[in-house]
Amino acid sequence: MTEMTIGGTHRTLRDEVTAELRRRIMSGELEQGERLVEDRLAAQLGVSRNPVRESIRVLATEGFVEVVPRIGAAVARLSSAEAEELFDVRMAIEGLAARLAARKATPASAARLRRVLEEAKDAVENGHLDAVADLNTAFHRAVGEVAGNSYLNLMMAPMLQRAQWVFSQTAAVRGPHSWTEHVSLCEAIAAGDEDEAQARAIAHVAAARRSYLAAVKSQQ
Repeated sequence: MTEMTIGGTHRTLRDEVTAELRRRIMSGELEQGERLVEDRLAAQLGVSRNPVRESIRVLATEGFVEVVPRIGAAVARLSSAEAEELFDVRMAIEGLAARLAARKATPASAARLRRVLEEAKDAVENGHLDAVADLNTAFHRAVGEVAGNSYLNLMMAPMLQRAQWVFSQTAAVRGPHSWTEHVSLCEAIAAGDEDEAQARAIAHVAAARRSYLAAVKSQQ
């Protein structure tokens, strides 16, 4: 099968290259600690070195890449301690997002959340792990948008990117449970139950923490 190159699609290169490299990092195609050689990546993607170099800088600011002077860039290593910190922040932010979403939910916004969940159900049942991870993030992003707080969404956007990286490492095990928990959370939001929505969001993050830590322990 011929591999399609980004350079052949004539899109805005830096953003496209950044998105593709981020996807490869999240999916594990580019492994943690792996060196990022600009020439090699440029050849693979069908672009010049400049957009690759710019994308590496962007990904470094997001924490997906580490750049060491005189050595070069490599995929960052996600430590258990960093993941724990992320889960702590997720509990606070996603709990608040769920509470506000329940406060502001409408039939239309509840239907929007359910549509994402239906897509996620299909992805889980068909074993499409990349899609499961994307839709997991899409659901949390949609909850934040239903919450309707611009400051909250500014904090959620980079947090959800990191959360997807963590989720991708346990998607095969976590996917079915995550979908069920999302359904429960959606029901509480649609019912306008602020306390229950917040409690279910926090419980969902706590379950994700346990799953991740169990996976890390099994690899040691």
